[in-house]
Amino acid sequence: MRSIGLVAETKDGERRVALDPSAVAALVAAGSSVLVESGAGARAGFPDDSYRRAGAHIVPSPDDAWGADIVVKVKEPLPGEWRWFRPGLTLFAYLHLAASPELADALASNGVDAVAFETVTDATGLPLLAPMSEIAGRAAAIVGAFHLAGGSGVLLGGAAGVRPARVVVVGMGVAGSVAARGARGLDAEVTGVDVDLARLRALHVEGAVTATLASSESALDDVIPEADLVIGAALVAGARAPTVVRAEHVKAMRPGSVVVDLAIDQGGCIETARPTSLSDPVYEIDGVIHYCVTNVPGQYPQTATRALSAAVAPRLRCLADDPEHPMLRGGWNVRDGRISHPVVAAALAQHTP
Repeated sequence: MRSIGLVAETKDGERRVALDPSAVAALVAAGSSVLVESGAGARAGFPDDSYRRAGAHIVPSPDDAWGADIVVKVKEPLPGEWRWFRPGLTLFAYLHLAASPELADALASNGVDAVAFETVTDATGLPLLAPMSEIAGRAAAIVGAFHLAGGSGVLLGGAAGVRPARVVVVGMGVAGSVAARGARGLDAEVTGVDVDLARLRALHVEGAVTATLASSESALDDVIPEADLVIGAALVAGARAPTVVRAEHVKAMRPGSVVVDLAIDQGGCIETARPTSLSDPVYEIDGVIHYCVTNVPGQYPQTATRALSAAVAPRLRCLADDPEHPMLRGGWNVRDGRISHPVVAAALAQHTP
């Protein structure tokens, strides 16, 4: 049985941890040795003692945790963590390599084998991406409403005699669908935009949106200039996010309007989007407020950690026992010094000079 290292996150504002104590207890019961970096779970509400009671070995430094056979973490390793890359290491995390060619090269050139949470697939779709997409979608309505208050001053639900805000959600997967439901729950008018007409029909029937549009540039020309809040959630698994909302769409919005790009960790689906952090989440272009945080669920660490851990733990056990297990299907992004996922490899090739 290979050893597992659980490391603390270093990304700005990131308070999640990849495994909660109950998941660690299950892994230990299955025969794994789990090394937990001291303090790794503290910001998510899981002190070292809770991991110690679960059977983990608490180690004092990241050097010790990164020394395990398999390292599990939430977000992609930052450049300061690349010094721990080495042959024989297996990394299990959100990687988003299509938008990060430097990280892809660092993993491959250092002999690290890497499984990406966001490309693991099963019959339901993307089981390790879905729980965080759900949380990000719920958060999008909240942060959108908050920044709209500081911008144009529009309340999502309006008031007696005052129309509600108009929200456009582009991409009706898990994140977009949940964002739409959240905005509808606050009584906004919500238009859902997607290429999947069956999905749009189902969302309309259940009341998650008040209107739907088949995705096209001309359709967005019609609705985005009138939107108070645009939420971008277009996704192609393993690839860079498609640019769906153009700069001219954003320019046509009223000053003080807000855009939230939930696809920013995969390059963004809004042309004017650039990555921001939880400590500095917004900027303005053409008077439009942009919220493009790359780790939105990190601000809800207790909920996000428990949801992520429940999905990750059984697959981590498979990774330790049988790297070819069907539960890891689609997850291998880097193996034997090369980019092994065809969609990721194709996306990276497009950005190679």
